[in-house]
Amino acid sequence: MKKKLFVILSLLMLSVLALAACGGSKFECEDEIGCVTYGPDEPIRIASALVISGPNTDLGTDSQYGVEIAIAFQETLLGHKIELQAEDDGCSAEGGQTAGQKIVSDPTIIAIVGTSCSGAGVPMSNVVSEAGYVMVSPSNTAPSLTDPEQAWNPGYLRTAHNDKVQGKAMAEFALNELGVTTAAAIHDGDPYTEGLARVFADEFEALGGTIVEFTAVNKGDTDMRPVLAAVAAAGPPEFLYYPVFTAEGAFITKQAKEVAGLEDTILAAADGMISSAAAEAIGDAGEGMYFSGPDLSYSGGLYEDFLAKYVEDYGAEPISVFHAHAFDGTNMIFDCIEKVAVQDGDTIHIGRQDLRTCLYNITDFEGITGTLTCDQYGDCADPKISVSQLIDGVYEAIWP
Repeated sequence: MKKKLFVILSLLMLSVLALAACGGSKFECEDEIGCVTYGPDEPIRIASALVISGPNTDLGTDSQYGVEIAIAFQETLLGHKIELQAEDDGCSAEGGQTAGQKIVSDPTIIAIVGTSCSGAGVPMSNVVSEAGYVMVSPSNTAPSLTDPEQAWNPGYLRTAHNDKVQGKAMAEFALNELGVTTAAAIHDGDPYTEGLARVFADEFEALGGTIVEFTAVNKGDTDMRPVLAAVAAAGPPEFLYYPVFTAEGAFITKQAKEVAGLEDTILAAADGMISSAAAEAIGDAGEGMYFSGPDLSYSGGLYEDFLAKYVEDYGAEPISVFHAHAFDGTNMIFDCIEKVAVQDGDTIHIGRQDLRTCLYNITDFEGITGTLTCDQYGDCADPKISVSQLIDGVYEAIWP
Protein backbone atom coordinates (compact mmCIF):
# COMPACT_ATOMS: atom_id res chain seq x y z
CA MET A 1 0.00 0.00 0.00
CA LYS A 2 2.82 2.38 0.96
CA LYS A 3 4.67 1.55 -2.26
CA LYS A 4 1.54 2.25 -4.30
CA LEU A 5 1.01 5.59 -2.54
CA PHE A 6 4.62 6.55 -3.20
CA VAL A 7 4.21 5.79 -6.90
CA ILE A 8 1.04 7.86 -7.11
CA LEU A 9 2.68 10.84 -5.38
CA SER A 10 5.71 10.57 -7.64
CA LEU A 11 3.50 10.58 -10.73
CA LEU A 12 1.59 13.62 -9.42
CA MET A 13 4.84 15.50 -8.84
CA LEU A 14 6.07 14.67 -12.33
CA SER A 15 2.74 15.87 -13.74
CA VAL A 16 3.05 19.19 -11.89
CA LEU A 17 6.58 19.69 -13.16
CA ALA A 18 5.51 18.80 -16.68
CA LEU A 19 2.63 21.27 -16.56
CA ALA A 20 4.94 24.00 -15.27
CA ALA A 21 7.40 23.28 -18.07
CA CYS A 22 4.60 23.49 -20.63
CA GLY A 23 3.23 26.75 -19.18
CA GLY A 24 0.42 25.12 -17.22
CA SER A 25 0.89 27.64 -14.37
CA LYS A 26 0.18 30.63 -16.57
CA PHE A 27 -1.20 33.64 -14.68
CA GLU A 28 -4.80 34.63 -15.43
CA CYS A 29 -5.56 38.29 -14.86
CA GLU A 30 -8.77 38.82 -12.90
CA ASP A 31 -8.30 42.57 -12.38
CA GLU A 32 -11.42 44.42 -13.58
CA ILE A 33 -9.39 46.99 -15.54
CA GLY A 34 -6.59 44.70 -16.67
CA CYS A 35 -3.00 43.82 -15.84
CA VAL A 36 0.43 44.93 -16.96
CA THR A 37 2.94 42.08 -17.25
CA TYR A 38 6.70 42.45 -17.17
CA GLY A 39 8.71 39.42 -18.21
CA PRO A 40 12.22 38.52 -17.10
CA ASP A 41 14.68 41.39 -17.67
CA GLU A 42 11.86 43.76 -18.72
CA PRO A 43 11.82 47.09 -16.83
CA ILE A 44 8.80 48.37 -14.94
CA ARG A 45 7.76 51.46 -16.87
CA ILE A 46 6.32 54.67 -15.49
CA ALA A 47 5.79 58.03 -17.16
CA SER A 48 5.99 61.64 -16.11
CA ALA A 49 3.98 64.51 -17.58
CA LEU A 50 5.39 67.78 -16.29
CA VAL A 51 6.00 71.23 -17.73
CA ILE A 52 9.57 70.98 -19.02
CA SER A 53 9.52 73.74 -21.65
CA GLY A 54 8.42 77.36 -21.84
CA PRO A 55 8.31 80.06 -19.15
CA ASN A 56 7.26 77.64 -16.39
CA THR A 57 10.05 75.13 -17.02
CA ASP A 58 11.54 75.49 -13.52
CA LEU A 59 8.25 74.33 -11.98
CA GLY A 60 8.16 71.07 -13.94
CA THR A 61 11.88 70.40 -14.13
CA ASP A 62 12.13 70.65 -10.35
CA SER A 63 9.45 67.95 -10.04
CA GLN A 64 11.10 65.89 -12.78
CA TYR A 65 14.26 65.82 -10.71
CA GLY A 66 12.21 64.59 -7.76
CA VAL A 67 10.93 61.66 -9.83
CA GLU A 68 14.39 60.81 -11.10
CA ILE A 69 15.86 60.85 -7.59
CA ALA A 70 13.11 58.53 -6.35
CA ILE A 71 14.00 56.09 -9.15
CA ALA A 72 17.72 56.35 -8.33
CA PHE A 73 17.08 55.64 -4.64
CA GLN A 74 14.75 52.72 -5.42
CA GLU A 75 17.04 51.18 -8.08
CA THR A 76 14.81 48.11 -8.71
CA LEU A 77 11.31 46.86 -7.97
CA LEU A 78 10.83 43.16 -7.36
CA GLY A 79 14.04 42.46 -9.25
CA HIS A 80 13.13 44.65 -12.23
CA LYS A 81 14.78 47.91 -13.26
CA ILE A 82 12.62 51.03 -13.49
CA GLU A 83 12.31 52.98 -16.75
CA LEU A 84 10.90 56.51 -17.05
CA GLN A 85 9.20 58.01 -20.10
CA ALA A 86 9.17 61.80 -19.73
CA GLU A 87 6.48 63.90 -21.46
CA ASP A 88 5.77 67.64 -21.42
CA ASP A 89 2.37 68.82 -20.14
CA GLY A 90 2.98 72.30 -21.59
CA CYS A 91 1.17 73.81 -18.59
CA SER A 92 -1.91 73.88 -20.80
CA ALA A 93 -5.06 71.92 -21.53
CA GLU A 94 -3.77 71.04 -24.99
CA GLY A 95 -0.45 69.87 -23.59
CA GLY A 96 -2.13 67.72 -20.96
CA GLN A 97 -4.43 66.14 -23.53
CA THR A 98 -1.56 65.36 -25.90
CA ALA A 99 0.73 63.97 -23.20
CA GLY A 100 -2.07 61.83 -21.80
CA GLN A 101 -2.98 60.34 -25.17
CA LYS A 102 0.65 59.53 -25.94
CA ILE A 103 1.16 57.81 -22.58
CA VAL A 104 -1.98 55.66 -22.64
CA SER A 105 -1.16 54.49 -26.16
CA ASP A 106 1.62 52.46 -24.51
CA PRO A 107 0.18 49.51 -22.56
CA THR A 108 3.54 48.82 -20.86
CA ILE A 109 3.28 51.98 -18.73
CA ILE A 110 1.80 51.23 -15.31
CA ALA A 111 1.57 54.70 -13.69
CA ILE A 112 2.15 58.41 -14.25
CA VAL A 113 3.57 61.22 -12.16
CA GLY A 114 1.92 64.42 -13.40
CA THR A 115 0.80 66.93 -14.26
CA SER A 116 2.55 70.12 -13.10
CA CYS A 117 -0.31 72.48 -13.92
CA SER A 118 -3.95 72.02 -12.99
CA GLY A 119 -5.01 73.27 -16.41
CA ALA A 120 -3.18 70.32 -17.95
CA GLY A 121 -4.37 67.98 -15.21
CA VAL A 122 -8.08 68.35 -15.98
CA PRO A 123 -8.04 66.91 -19.54
CA MET A 124 -5.20 64.49 -18.85
CA SER A 125 -6.93 62.97 -15.83
CA ASN A 126 -9.94 62.29 -18.03
CA VAL A 127 -7.81 60.54 -20.69
CA VAL A 128 -5.89 58.56 -18.07
CA SER A 129 -9.02 57.54 -16.19
CA GLU A 130 -10.84 56.27 -19.28
CA ALA A 131 -7.79 54.19 -20.24
CA GLY A 132 -7.59 52.60 -16.79
CA TYR A 133 -4.27 54.16 -15.78
CA VAL A 134 -3.37 55.94 -12.56
CA MET A 135 -1.70 59.34 -12.11
CA VAL A 136 -0.32 61.12 -9.05
CA SER A 137 0.27 64.86 -9.40
CA PRO A 138 2.98 66.61 -7.39
CA SER A 139 1.70 70.13 -7.97
CA ASN A 140 -1.93 70.28 -9.16
CA THR A 141 -3.62 72.30 -6.44
CA ALA A 142 -6.96 73.33 -8.00
CA PRO A 143 -9.83 72.28 -5.68
CA SER A 144 -11.85 71.06 -8.68
CA LEU A 145 -9.48 68.16 -9.44
CA THR A 146 -10.46 66.22 -6.31
CA ASP A 147 -14.09 67.32 -6.31
CA PRO A 148 -16.38 64.58 -7.73
CA GLU A 149 -18.93 67.26 -8.64
CA GLN A 150 -16.38 69.04 -10.83
CA ALA A 151 -13.24 67.54 -12.39
CA TRP A 152 -12.26 64.46 -10.38
CA ASN A 153 -11.78 61.22 -12.32
CA PRO A 154 -11.08 57.72 -10.96
CA GLY A 155 -7.35 57.04 -11.00
CA TYR A 156 -6.38 60.63 -10.15
CA LEU A 157 -4.49 61.49 -6.94
CA ARG A 158 -2.12 64.21 -5.79
CA THR A 159 0.53 64.82 -3.14
CA ALA A 160 0.20 68.60 -3.52
CA HIS A 161 -2.03 70.55 -1.15
CA ASN A 162 -5.59 71.50 -2.05
CA ASP A 163 -5.85 75.25 -2.64
CA LYS A 164 -8.74 75.38 -0.22
CA VAL A 165 -5.93 75.29 2.34
CA GLN A 166 -3.63 77.75 0.56
CA GLY A 167 -6.32 80.32 -0.20
CA LYS A 168 -7.47 80.37 3.41
CA ALA A 169 -3.91 80.67 4.69
CA MET A 170 -3.18 83.66 2.44
CA ALA A 171 -6.39 85.38 3.53
CA GLU A 172 -5.45 84.88 7.18
CA PHE A 173 -1.95 86.22 6.54
CA ALA A 174 -3.23 89.34 4.78
CA LEU A 175 -5.80 90.20 7.44
CA ASN A 176 -4.13 89.05 10.61
CA GLU A 177 -0.44 89.63 9.88
CA LEU A 178 -0.47 92.59 7.48
CA GLY A 179 -3.61 94.15 8.92
CA VAL A 180 -5.22 94.97 5.57
CA THR A 181 -9.01 95.10 5.23
CA THR A 182 -9.47 95.54 1.46
CA ALA A 183 -8.14 93.35 -1.31
CA ALA A 184 -8.51 92.43 -4.98
CA ALA A 185 -7.74 89.19 -6.82
CA ILE A 186 -6.68 88.52 -10.41
CA HIS A 187 -6.58 85.14 -12.19
CA ASP A 188 -6.04 84.00 -15.80
CA GLY A 189 -8.89 81.52 -16.26
CA ASP A 190 -6.76 78.47 -15.50
CA PRO A 191 -8.36 76.03 -13.00
CA TYR A 192 -5.42 76.59 -10.64
CA THR A 193 -5.33 80.37 -10.77
CA GLU A 194 -9.09 80.90 -10.74
CA GLY A 195 -9.66 78.31 -8.03
CA LEU A 196 -7.02 79.73 -5.72
CA ALA A 197 -8.07 83.33 -6.31
CA ARG A 198 -11.69 82.41 -5.55
CA VAL A 199 -10.85 80.61 -2.32
CA PHE A 200 -8.72 83.55 -1.20
CA ALA A 201 -11.51 86.03 -1.98
CA ASP A 202 -14.20 83.99 -0.23
CA GLU A 203 -12.04 83.40 2.85
CA PHE A 204 -10.94 87.04 3.00
CA GLU A 205 -14.57 88.16 3.11
CA ALA A 206 -15.49 85.43 5.59
CA LEU A 207 -12.83 86.80 7.92
CA GLY A 208 -14.32 90.29 7.70
CA GLY A 209 -12.38 91.83 4.82
CA THR A 210 -13.73 93.41 1.63
CA ILE A 211 -12.92 92.26 -1.91
CA VAL A 212 -13.18 95.33 -4.11
CA GLU A 213 -12.50 93.54 -7.41
CA PHE A 214 -12.28 89.94 -8.65
CA THR A 215 -11.15 89.88 -12.26
CA ALA A 216 -9.01 88.13 -14.86
CA VAL A 217 -6.34 88.64 -17.49
CA ASN A 218 -5.87 86.42 -20.52
CA LYS A 219 -3.00 83.98 -20.82
CA GLY A 220 -0.49 85.41 -23.24
CA ASP A 221 -1.44 89.05 -22.60
CA THR A 222 1.43 91.45 -22.14
CA ASP A 223 -0.46 94.68 -21.40
CA MET A 224 -2.09 94.30 -17.99
CA ARG A 225 -2.73 98.03 -17.49
CA PRO A 226 -6.46 98.02 -18.40
CA VAL A 227 -7.19 95.32 -15.81
CA LEU A 228 -4.97 96.98 -13.23
CA ALA A 229 -6.68 100.33 -13.86
CA ALA A 230 -10.05 98.69 -13.22
CA VAL A 231 -8.70 97.28 -9.94
CA ALA A 232 -7.45 100.72 -8.92
CA ALA A 233 -10.78 102.35 -9.82
CA ALA A 234 -12.69 99.83 -7.71
CA GLY A 235 -10.70 100.54 -4.57
CA PRO A 236 -7.90 100.94 -4.71
CA PRO A 237 -7.21 97.84 -2.60
CA GLU A 238 -4.59 97.63 0.11
CA PHE A 239 -3.66 94.12 -1.05
CA LEU A 240 -3.59 92.57 -4.55
CA TYR A 241 -3.36 88.78 -4.89
CA TYR A 242 -2.63 87.31 -8.32
CA PRO A 243 -1.84 83.56 -8.17
CA VAL A 244 -0.85 83.27 -11.84
CA PHE A 245 2.23 81.90 -13.63
CA THR A 246 5.60 83.44 -14.46
CA ALA A 247 4.98 85.35 -17.72
CA GLU A 248 1.67 87.02 -16.80
CA GLY A 249 2.77 87.49 -13.20
CA ALA A 250 5.90 89.39 -14.21
CA PHE A 251 3.87 91.78 -16.39
CA ILE A 252 1.35 92.41 -13.61
CA THR A 253 4.10 93.05 -11.07
CA LYS A 254 6.00 95.53 -13.24
CA GLN A 255 2.96 97.36 -14.61
CA ALA A 256 1.19 97.69 -11.25
CA LYS A 257 3.87 100.23 -10.34
CA GLU A 258 2.78 102.36 -13.30
CA VAL A 259 -0.96 102.54 -12.50
CA ALA A 260 -2.23 105.48 -10.50
CA GLY A 261 -3.76 104.40 -7.22
CA LEU A 262 -1.76 101.19 -6.84
CA GLU A 263 1.51 102.79 -5.72
CA ASP A 264 0.98 101.66 -2.13
CA THR A 265 -0.88 98.42 -2.80
CA ILE A 266 0.82 95.33 -1.36
CA LEU A 267 1.49 92.78 -4.12
CA ALA A 268 1.23 89.02 -3.58
CA ALA A 269 1.34 85.89 -5.74
CA ALA A 270 1.56 82.13 -5.19
CA ASP A 271 3.58 78.98 -5.88
CA GLY A 272 3.18 79.26 -9.65
CA MET A 273 5.67 82.13 -9.39
CA ILE A 274 8.14 80.66 -6.92
CA SER A 275 11.18 79.75 -9.00
CA SER A 276 14.53 81.11 -10.06
CA ALA A 277 13.06 82.00 -13.46
CA ALA A 278 10.13 83.86 -11.91
CA ALA A 279 12.38 85.86 -9.58
CA GLU A 280 14.48 86.89 -12.57
CA ALA A 281 11.44 87.78 -14.69
CA ILE A 282 9.95 89.91 -11.91
CA GLY A 283 13.21 91.72 -11.24
CA ASP A 284 13.40 94.73 -8.97
CA ALA A 285 9.67 95.36 -9.29
CA GLY A 286 9.02 92.32 -7.08
CA GLU A 287 11.19 93.46 -4.19
CA GLY A 288 9.23 92.94 -0.96
CA MET A 289 6.20 91.21 -2.50
CA TYR A 290 4.69 88.11 -0.88
CA PHE A 291 4.19 84.54 -2.12
CA SER A 292 2.08 81.73 -0.69
CA GLY A 293 3.08 78.12 -1.27
CA PRO A 294 4.03 74.85 0.35
CA ASP A 295 6.11 75.04 3.51
CA LEU A 296 9.59 73.92 2.46
CA SER A 297 11.08 73.64 5.93
CA TYR A 298 11.61 69.90 5.56
CA SER A 299 13.85 68.04 7.97
CA GLY A 300 15.17 64.56 8.65
CA GLY A 301 17.64 62.18 7.12
CA LEU A 302 15.54 61.35 4.07
CA TYR A 303 15.41 64.98 2.95
CA GLU A 304 19.10 65.47 3.66
CA ASP A 305 19.88 62.48 1.43
CA PHE A 306 17.48 63.78 -1.20
CA LEU A 307 18.99 67.26 -1.16
CA ALA A 308 22.53 65.91 -1.41
CA LYS A 309 21.53 63.81 -4.43
CA TYR A 310 19.73 66.78 -6.03
CA VAL A 311 22.82 68.98 -5.74
CA GLU A 312 25.15 66.17 -6.86
CA ASP A 313 23.12 65.29 -9.96
CA TYR A 314 21.84 68.72 -11.04
CA GLY A 315 24.47 71.10 -9.69
CA ALA A 316 22.17 73.39 -7.72
CA GLU A 317 19.73 73.63 -4.84
CA PRO A 318 16.07 72.93 -5.79
CA ILE A 319 14.84 75.46 -8.34
CA SER A 320 11.14 75.46 -7.42
CA VAL A 321 8.77 74.12 -4.76
CA PHE A 322 7.33 70.70 -5.67
CA HIS A 323 10.42 68.46 -5.93
CA ALA A 324 9.65 66.72 -2.64
CA HIS A 325 5.98 66.21 -3.58
CA ALA A 326 7.12 64.49 -6.79
CA PHE A 327 9.55 62.31 -4.84
CA ASP A 328 6.81 61.29 -2.39
CA GLY A 329 4.27 60.61 -5.15
CA THR A 330 6.71 58.40 -7.04
CA ASN A 331 7.53 56.43 -3.91
CA MET A 332 3.84 55.95 -3.17
CA ILE A 333 3.50 54.33 -6.59
CA PHE A 334 6.53 52.11 -5.96
CA ASP A 335 5.20 51.07 -2.57
CA CYS A 336 1.85 50.02 -4.02
CA ILE A 337 3.44 48.16 -6.94
CA GLU A 338 5.38 46.07 -4.44
CA LYS A 339 2.18 45.39 -2.49
CA VAL A 340 -0.12 44.38 -5.35
CA ALA A 341 2.20 42.75 -7.90
CA VAL A 342 1.84 39.01 -8.41
CA GLN A 343 5.17 37.28 -8.93
CA ASP A 344 5.31 34.35 -11.32
CA GLY A 345 8.93 33.32 -11.31
CA ASP A 346 10.89 36.19 -12.86
CA THR A 347 7.69 37.61 -14.35
CA ILE A 348 5.41 40.02 -12.48
CA HIS A 349 1.79 41.01 -13.09
CA ILE A 350 0.28 44.27 -11.80
CA GLY A 351 -3.47 44.78 -11.77
CA ARG A 352 -4.42 48.32 -12.74
CA GLN A 353 -7.46 48.44 -10.45
CA ASP A 354 -5.45 46.82 -7.66
CA LEU A 355 -2.89 49.60 -7.99
CA ARG A 356 -5.59 52.28 -7.87
CA THR A 357 -7.20 50.70 -4.82
CA CYS A 358 -3.87 50.50 -3.01
CA LEU A 359 -3.10 54.17 -3.64
CA TYR A 360 -6.52 55.38 -2.48
CA ASN A 361 -6.06 53.36 0.71
CA ILE A 362 -2.64 54.76 1.63
CA THR A 363 -2.48 55.78 5.28
CA ASP A 364 0.37 57.23 7.31
CA PHE A 365 2.89 57.10 4.45
CA GLU A 366 6.09 58.72 5.70
CA GLY A 367 7.44 61.04 3.03
CA ILE A 368 9.57 64.15 2.87
CA THR A 369 6.50 66.41 2.82
CA GLY A 370 4.97 64.79 5.91
CA THR A 371 2.73 61.87 6.78
CA LEU A 372 0.44 61.28 3.81
CA THR A 373 -3.02 59.69 3.88
CA CYS A 374 -5.18 59.55 0.75
CA ASP A 375 -8.93 60.07 0.76
CA GLN A 376 -11.35 58.50 -1.70
CA TYR A 377 -10.91 61.34 -4.20
CA GLY A 378 -7.12 61.42 -4.16
CA ASP A 379 -6.19 64.21 -1.77
CA CYS A 380 -3.11 62.72 -0.10
CA ALA A 381 -1.15 65.75 1.11
CA ASP A 382 -0.07 66.59 4.61
CA PRO A 383 -0.75 70.25 3.77
CA LYS A 384 1.49 72.91 5.26
CA ILE A 385 1.42 76.42 3.79
CA SER A 386 3.93 79.19 4.29
CA VAL A 387 4.35 82.74 3.03
CA SER A 388 7.66 83.99 1.64
CA GLN A 389 8.85 87.47 0.83
CA LEU A 390 11.11 88.27 -2.10
CA ILE A 391 14.19 90.01 -0.72
CA ASP A 392 17.13 90.77 -3.01
CA GLY A 393 15.94 88.11 -5.44
CA VAL A 394 15.62 85.42 -2.76
CA TYR A 395 12.36 83.94 -1.44
CA GLU A 396 12.62 84.18 2.36
CA ALA A 397 10.02 82.30 4.42
CA ILE A 398 8.45 84.66 6.96
CA TRP A 399 5.18 83.03 8.07
CA PRO A 400 4.15 81.13 10.09
